[in-house]
Amino acid sequence: MKRRILTGLLACCLSLSLALPGFAAGAIPSPGEVSQVVTALGILDGSSGGDLELSRNVTRAEFITMALKASPNGDQVGEASTSPYPDVPYTHWAAGYVEAAVAAGLVTAYSDGTFRPDNPITLAEGATIALGLLGYTAEDYSGAYPTPQLALYRSKGLDQGVSAQRASDSLTRQDAMYLFYNLMTANTKEGSVYVSQLGYSLNAAGELDLVGLINGEMQGPLVASGDWRSSIPFSLEGAAVNRNGESSNPGAVQENDVIYYNQSMRTLWVSSDKVMGVVQALEPSASNPTSVQVLGRTYEIESAQAALALSDLGTYGVGDTVTLLLGRSGGVAAVAGPSAVKNELCGVVVQTERSTYDDGHGGSYTADMVTILATDGGTYQYQWTADYLEAGDPVGISFDADGAVSLKRLSSTGLSGVVSKDGSKVGDVPFAHGAEILDVTGSSAVKIFPDRLAGMNLTRDMVTYYSCNGSGEIERMILDDATGDAGRYGILIRMETMGEGMNKLYSYEYDLNGSSYSLPAITTKFPVSTGGIRVVGDPADPDRLYSLTKVEDGSLTGGRLKAGSRSYQIAQQVVVYEYRDRQYFPSTLDRVQDLGLTLTGWYDRPENQGGRIRVIVAK
Repeated sequence: MKRRILTGLLACCLSLSLALPGFAAGAIPSPGEVSQVVTALGILDGSSGGDLELSRNVTRAEFITMALKASPNGDQVGEASTSPYPDVPYTHWAAGYVEAAVAAGLVTAYSDGTFRPDNPITLAEGATIALGLLGYTAEDYSGAYPTPQLALYRSKGLDQGVSAQRASDSLTRQDAMYLFYNLMTANTKEGSVYVSQLGYSLNAAGELDLVGLINGEMQGPLVASGDWRSSIPFSLEGAAVNRNGESSNPGAVQENDVIYYNQSMRTLWVSSDKVMGVVQALEPSASNPTSVQVLGRTYEIESAQAALALSDLGTYGVGDTVTLLLGRSGGVAAVAGPSAVKNELCGVVVQTERSTYDDGHGGSYTADMVTILATDGGTYQYQWTADYLEAGDPVGISFDADGAVSLKRLSSTGLSGVVSKDGSKVGDVPFAHGAEILDVTGSSAVKIFPDRLAGMNLTRDMVTYYSCNGSGEIERMILDDATGDAGRYGILIRMETMGEGMNKLYSYEYDLNGSSYSLPAITTKFPVSTGGIRVVGDPADPDRLYSLTKVEDGSLTGGRLKAGSRSYQIAQQVVVYEYRDRQYFPSTLDRVQDLGLTLTGWYDRPENQGGRIRVIVAK
């Protein structure tokens, strides 16, 4: 079977675990966990509606088909060239698999020369076939069939989760599913782990890496364009869809989204990430590019389609404005023109600059560039006269029929109200499905979701801009530091006052999640004390420093910091330190919890105003 090497891609798919429990630890995973592995490998297929029919008996024809699909060359099985048995003519749906199984020595005929494809397969028969995949043959058994076969089957751990116990018991499809799952972690006759023959490996704990396995069996990328549904080799009715890490549906897939899929799992993984900007460089060359530089950042090219589009044989080159359609790994899956993002966008300016660029023909040109973080989470760059735009400005972006771009500074539209407890509306104005929200602090911005605002009172000065769809639902919103999530947080290590009277100077030393900064002998006195702080502006030359509110003697409970009779919500991007030998070392919540250290937290504002624990120090 053609197998791809495991990758380290991060998968957010249908609430999958990062690794399934290995049987070496004595744990039997649930049918749901096992089915994810076996269907991802293409061993087990469901009905057109996705039902795996696990309670039904599995036939001999079905089981031998599963066995071949679980073998290293199982995806190369074609139609039968002959009729392998009198009751399995070459026209039978499983004839190719039965013929291949005969050639591999996995099956033999009954004494009357028949195969009996529709008979339920017994435990003894299924165990013997699975042991055959591990390399065992008749010469390896002594004693009357099936006693030695079943003894080896059990000693190999192939029986974990299998309900059939007696040799003559029929296997259900769930039994077969567990049997093939167990096969993956079993040792072959030669001593290697069976799954290694399929191009995979176990982790140090002897567990199957489900994320890596699903990534390895994933097909794509496919760009959603035109009749893209016809390119998916299974019905999308009832199919699972994961778009940008959230459970979704096929109707939510938009033009120019990048799609990956697994046919056996009947699942789509969809990425809408895009980057628009001027192509600044192609490496190693325009004739054979493997990476492209846009917005000063280099993106690996992950598809032949994208490589062709950016090569000297394609449509785009250095100096052209393009939209990079990014795949799940952050690489370039496809390339489109500047209008491929949407007919309209809005966002906030994060940078303006005048730079010199290679024109791709041995020369250079100088241009103003505006970089914008849009409400859809994408970063876009345009060549534009930037005199009247500054970092932090809200802007609207539109395109004409030829793809020419126009930028317009947005004015405040005014909105206020209490966000419902479920985050579904502001006052009486509902959020649209998939509403796009940016929270902006200075030149920094972060994309948030409506539920992040649940219970908050949004005032007019917090809402920089919003727009509604035709149904009167909020579809885009730009906020001014409503949640504090775009802020930078860390620890003020020391501060010092020098001089007297008009000659006073102040020095500060602080750390922001492992990056150290110092402000030696400046005239500005910030209202801070040592401990947790928020930094506004450039960390090396900040506009302001603020102290956070301290919470002592805390403990972690269910994603919250509990101190005394109160508990505090912890920010998703909380900054964690360990304090040892009078120094602060970046750490993680998991580590400090495992070490049982005493915790001190700092929060930025009350929780009903969007506040969170931003910094934790463990001692």
